[in-house]
Amino acid sequence: MKRLFDILFSFSAIVFLLPVYFVISLFIVFDSKGGVFYKQMRVGKNNMDFGLFKFRTMRKDAHKQGLLTVGGRDPRITNVGYFLRKYKLDELPQFINILNGDMSFVGPRPEVRKYVEMYSKEQMLVLSVKPGLTDYASIEYMDENDLLAQAADPEKAYIEDIMPAKLLHNMRYIKDQCFITDMKIIFHTLSKILSR
Repeated sequence: MKRLFDILFSFSAIVFLLPVYFVISLFIVFDSKGGVFYKQMRVGKNNMDFGLFKFRTMRKDAHKQGLLTVGGRDPRITNVGYFLRKYKLDELPQFINILNGDMSFVGPRPEVRKYVEMYSKEQMLVLSVKPGLTDYASIEYMDENDLLAQAADPEKAYIEDIMPAKLLHNMRYIKDQCFITDMKIIFHTLSKILSR
């Protein structure tokens, strides 16, 4: 049932949002040099890598300066990118990942390989399910960039504090997962985004 929901609603969302995709693409092109989309390798179910799609929000080759985005006004983020990130609009292309079967609407957010290599044996359990567009951790850490900006060493804070806390939320989701839980998480996520 979950896969059927993912297929029907991701396809519907892509079709419905085509005009929005087009407008966002124009803003990105006129705001800075580079492509419209950004593809980053993430780790999915069964520890398999896949390409996660996003609208590009950073300047060309900005990823070479580090994987973590620190603060809402990270200088690598474009003007349009700041707006897209604030309202999570940069995540819209992931409906393609959901339609392809790489992701689901709800599930642990996929991490990059560098940080997955740091998981304990117990934490690797999060790779037993499909990653998602949102989950408990996404809601709890929607302002993660601002938290990292307050740290003396953002990467250390992410590895030692934020990542383990997010993984605990992921474990909780795996234990609680069902259709009703997914619906609650989706509506809670939308509510939090709209209130920003």
